[in-house]
Amino acid sequence: MKKLIDLAVKGVIGDQGIKGLERKIKIKIGEEFKPSPKMKTLYYFYFILAVILGILTWFIPLILLAPLGVTLFISMIILPILIFIAFWIPKYYDSIIYKFTENEIIGKRGVWFKRTGIVPYHRITNIDVVQGPIARKFGLASLRIQTAGYSRAAVAEMSIDGVEHYEDLRTIIMDFVRRGREAIEEKPREEDINQKILRELIRIRKILEKSYG
Repeated sequence: MKKLIDLAVKGVIGDQGIKGLERKIKIKIGEEFKPSPKMKTLYYFYFILAVILGILTWFIPLILLAPLGVTLFISMIILPILIFIAFWIPKYYDSIIYKFTENEIIGKRGVWFKRTGIVPYHRITNIDVVQGPIARKFGLASLRIQTAGYSRAAVAEMSIDGVEHYEDLRTIIMDFVRRGREAIEEKPREEDINQKILRELIRIRKILEKSYG
């Protein structure tokens, strides 16, 4: 079991860089971790903004101009939806779990419909940092992980959301990608050596059979 996952970038960003990352990112190989708690605050901010711009702009004039019965009827529809969303946000946040293993990234999310994604390091082709203007104010971003099969798709194969030190985490993942590719490339070399040894042994055996035949 390795120590902190940020130790994987040692030799790439240097000892001083590692010490800086140790203070920022506390993720261990094989242990689950969650997005920043700021993600819940960001979602509530989106929710309040949507209520103000999408509902209050027409609901307030409705209260002033429409009959009371119409206002109550619409309120009975909208209010449960708003309450549902307000309770759903923390539930959804609690359902998001990520885990780094020696060979892959695992991501889980979903309140009622659970979704699990597994992305091996050697399949990752690119990692995009996505950050809107509001998320930037909160210091959060998402890492959109593209793989060989999803490189031309509009939707990334996996997204790590609610990340504070996103550039550091991206560096760590890309180092694992490099290590994974090197491991894949080394396997054929080992197989080639074994094949050469086997052929040489067969050749020696034929020579011996002819000599003593």
